[in-house]
Amino acid sequence: MAKVYPQEQFSSSSNNNNCIASSIRETYTVWLKSLVFHGNGCTIFNSKGEIVFRVDNYQERSCSEVFLMDLNGDVLFSIQRKNIRVFERWNGYKWSDSKANKERPWIQVRKCRRVLGGNMAGYPVALGCDKATGIGYSIIGSDGKSEFKIVDSAGRLVAEAKHKRSSRGVSYGDDVLTLVVEPETDQLLIVALMTVHGLINNKL
Repeated sequence: MAKVYPQEQFSSSSNNNNCIASSIRETYTVWLKSLVFHGNGCTIFNSKGEIVFRVDNYQERSCSEVFLMDLNGDVLFSIQRKNIRVFERWNGYKWSDSKANKERPWIQVRKCRRVLGGNMAGYPVALGCDKATGIGYSIIGSDGKSEFKIVDSAGRLVAEAKHKRSSRGVSYGDDVLTLVVEPETDQLLIVALMTVHGLINNKL
């Protein structure tokens, strides 16, 4: 794993793994492998090579519920798939004191609409009561692919995931991504949306 995460050093406005936002652009490395033997999920490293988030579903890929945790295994977020007639929706719930706040989802992601009639797909994101900013997001990616962008309601890029490459331009493989989060953006929210995108496209 020493070759997976970045070697560059970035400063952060907080040393807390659950920090809401940073004043500078943050870069993560996402390894689409679970820390649990025979499990499914992914592992997220910060720019210092430290594991800051992990996702595990303990079951088959694209199951109905997964958990976003910190390194110690404490659940920060749970994501559930809801099927309503012909529509599919993913609800995300914040956890506090080992319990999920089920009064209202923190995020809702709908699947899906085509973008410009091509192979690109857009997934609208609605923010719940914990994010009363009035700002919506969209996840934009290609069906079955790991790479994606997240834009806000004004079309501004807030995060982007691409296949990670070495300084010489050599790819680390389809299961290693670089996730760049723009300044003043809720990083936990972005990681949660990345998880939803991976579930929709059968990557987790």
